[in-house]
Amino acid sequence: MQTNYKSENNSKCRHGGHKRGPTSYQMHDSNLVFEVLGLKNGDVFFDMGCGPGDYSIHAGKVIGIAGTVYALDSNISMLKTVDNKAATNGLSNIQTVYGDMTGVLPFEDESVDTCFMSTSLHCMDLQKCGTAIFKEVERILKLSGQVAVLECKKERVDFGPPLHMRISAEDIKSVVQPLGFSQYAYLDLGFNYMITLKKKGMDV
Repeated sequence: MQTNYKSENNSKCRHGGHKRGPTSYQMHDSNLVFEVLGLKNGDVFFDMGCGPGDYSIHAGKVIGIAGTVYALDSNISMLKTVDNKAATNGLSNIQTVYGDMTGVLPFEDESVDTCFMSTSLHCMDLQKCGTAIFKEVERILKLSGQVAVLECKKERVDFGPPLHMRISAEDIKSVVQPLGFSQYAYLDLGFNYMITLKKKGMDV
């Protein structure tokens, strides 16, 4: 099922400003990613910049029928792919959302257990857009919730985004710490990494 919402954010921060590459899901042990995330039955999982939805499908299987996955992307063809994968896997707990992850998000305050961003932040200017993105994440995240960012390591390699587009865990922390987030976990995935953040005071 697809839901639409309108973002009125500045176009300089619009997701999709750079062409995204293929999904990172097959590049590493994604079972390990979900082991660290520790999703529970009944959770609300928000996949921000879901692409073809591999992480959304995985999350939908973990959280069960009592939970909900919201898969957001600004590319309608990607959302159709997610809908088709959900149907193929018999998953009725996945809702696709057409929109821009840098705008106001269509969720109530403190309503999401996990906000997940996989190789989507490097597609925009983190210094210009990061504060607005994570302010919204802070608003919709439950007090006990988490935000996980999976990105390419800031290293020069022969594939993936160019070095100047890559963002490090330290780059992310420089944006989120003033907003009240602290690092909860760091997962080394070889060419990629995942940093998990929680609201300060809840990082135990």
